[in-house]
Amino acid sequence: MSDAAEVREEVLLERLAAGDEEAFRELYRRHQRPLYRYALHMTGRPEAAEEVVQEAFMVLIREVGKFDPQRGELAAFLFGIARNHVHRLLDTEGRYQGLPEDGLDGLARRGFPAVAPQGADLADGLFRAELTEQVRRAVLSLPERYREVVTLCDLEEMEYGQAAAMLHCPVGTVRSRLNRAREMLAEKLRSTLAPRPVLPFSATRAFDTR
Repeated sequence: MSDAAEVREEVLLERLAAGDEEAFRELYRRHQRPLYRYALHMTGRPEAAEEVVQEAFMVLIREVGKFDPQRGELAAFLFGIARNHVHRLLDTEGRYQGLPEDGLDGLARRGFPAVAPQGADLADGLFRAELTEQVRRAVLSLPERYREVVTLCDLEEMEYGQAAAMLHCPVGTVRSRLNRAREMLAEKLRSTLAPRPVLPFSATRAFDTR
């Protein structure tokens, strides 16, 4: 398929419905990575994330003829399938499994209050590893609706409007949940790390409002 990046998704979907494997590969290339990262952040397990992605694309193959581009983007359609499967996995497991190794960096990039030891020495690496584990546990303890907005907006760096479309809720709801989730995380980490030589948190720090 020449100039695949320029082919409209509606055309690719028509080709997929006709059994075009190359069209499927192009759609998979475009959408696999964000679906995988979302599922990985939510479950903490690569094998679960792979299962979620496989389920999303299997449903697309089965129901490609039912998909109506006029009712929404394909990304939102696939995300909805992935989200439902993630929730089923989490219900079955009874708890969240953790946060990928880059979770701390993702939070930092979105303006979450930084935590660092005072001064740099050979213990910094150990401190960071311990801090990452504390972040995992803090995110793990968040209620589902708060963990989801942290995953989408802070870890996946999704715009508020896009996250709202994915979650089928108003932008204001995404903002309020995200602010509450950040406050909860800051409080959990503050209480956990308070005895250590760290810079203070500021739960009221201004985040980007976009």
